Formats: sequence, C-alpha cells, structure tokens
Amino acid sequence: MIRSPLMTVMTEAVMKAARSLKRDFGEVENLQVSRKGPGNFVSAADHRAEEILRAALEKARPGYGFVLEETGTIEGSDTTHRWHVDPLDGTTNFLHGIPHFCISVGLEREAQMVAGVIYDPVKDEMFMAERGKGAFLNNRRLRVAARREMTEAVAYCGLPHLGRPAHPHFLAEMATVMSRVAGLRRMGAAALDMAYVAAGRADIYWERDLKTWDMAAGIAIIREAGGFVSDCDGGAEPMQTLSICCGNENLHRDFLALLKTARRPAPAARAAPAAPA
Repeated sequence: MIRSPLMTVMTEAVMKAARSLKRDFGEVENLQVSRKGPGNFVSAADHRAEEILRAALEKARPGYGFVLEETGTIEGSDTTHRWHVDPLDGTTNFLHGIPHFCISVGLEREAQMVAGVIYDPVKDEMFMAERGKGAFLNNRRLRVAARREMTEAVAYCGLPHLGRPAHPHFLAEMATVMSRVAGLRRMGAAALDMAYVAAGRADIYWERDLKTWDMAAGIAIIREAGGFVSDCDGGAEPMQTLSICCGNENLHRDFLALLKTARRPAPAARAAPAAPA
C-alpha cells in the first residue's frame, strides 16, 4: 500500500465515486427486465460518478486541469498537472449487469504519467501506483508476469465494433495473434485489462482507438510493476497516438514484432508457368 498525500487524495476520491456506482449497479441489474432498458439510467450513473470525482480532486488539488470522459478537457491554472478521469470504464458491461467495470484516475505531470488508481468496486480491488513507489493491488506488491514464451501467454485485447475504421485491421491482427498465443481474451474494460497485466493475470494487452482516460492510470501502474508500455507500432507516446501495447520486456518486444507481421501485405501469388506449346 502506498501511503502518500497524493495517493490518499486519489483513493479517497475513487472510493466516494465507487459508492455511487455500486448503488447504481444494483439498480441497473433490476432494469434489465424493463421494456425501456437501462441506457438512460447508466448515462446518469456515469455523470454522477464523474461529478463526485471532479469535486473531490478539485478540492484536494485546486488548479489542476482535467481530461474527463463525459465533460471533456478543462484547463487548470496549474498547467503542469492534469487528471485523466474515466468514471465508468466498461460501460457496456455495466449496462448489461456484467460485474466487470472500474473507475480509473491517472495524474499527468509535465506530459508524464506519474500516478494511477484503478478500482473495481464489485471485487473491491484497488490497483494503484505512484512513480518511484511501486505498484500495488490493495496491500500486495505487483509485478508483471515473468513468462517468456508467446505460446504460454494469454493476450487481452479490445475489439472495435463492426463499421469502425480499425475493424478489418484488428481482424488481421487477431488471426495472427490467435495462431501464436495460449489464449485470447476480450473483457470489455481497457483500464482493468492494463491492471491485469500489472498483476500478472494477463501477459499482453493491445488495443487501438482508445482515449487518454482509458490508459492514463494503467500506464503508470504497469511501469511501476516492471512492465513495458508503447503504442501498437512500438512508439513511446501511447497517450498521443491513442493505441497501446504492454507486457513484460520479452513478450512486449516479441508481440510488437508479431503485430508487424499482421500488417505486412501477403506476397503476390506467382503466375503458373505457361504450358509448352
């Protein structure tokens, strides 16, 4: 457990929002049977949680800026610090009563992610990290998995919806990855996918077309857990390119090479020789 003023601010804000989400999740499970459906209710729950987080973080650190999923970007008087906040990551899971979603808060300082908290209120699992202080799940220190062989690895991914520009690209990557890894998982909550890499529950995670609030906290947590993070092309700035690939040193390197083969066009078929006259 990290006992610093910053981590106290972040975890207390997240716990306040989590109490609201847990109440709302109980209600949304009941709404599954209604003809109207729970869509509007979930949207309200999302906004409520964001308002709670913003109020708590503003009170503790006035002047910091925000990048919020629902409200957008809010410039602060302190231009060196920004919170990246996802009040409900895994909205579709929440909407369907699936108990796999989280709250994610990351702190950016001078364009570097320096702290992150990801909280799963259903399982009461708090993943946290602060630069130089390590990564933890509740009271347990986190380290990424030590597996070195792709054939032993479980990879997590995000699946773009049909019609999104990245969909054909992802299908090519998925086919390539499935032929090489022990298993492929799509869980539906990007921040938790990253937290699971930090905890050694997943070996690799990759996804494209994300937002900064999806990945901000996870970047800080994975790096403090000894993992490697880049974008899906190996670039060092996933917060700018909005794609991510992460894992331990060996698998991260090998997986980037694997994704590159999925992008390479297949060689043209050679024409059959002409039959002799």
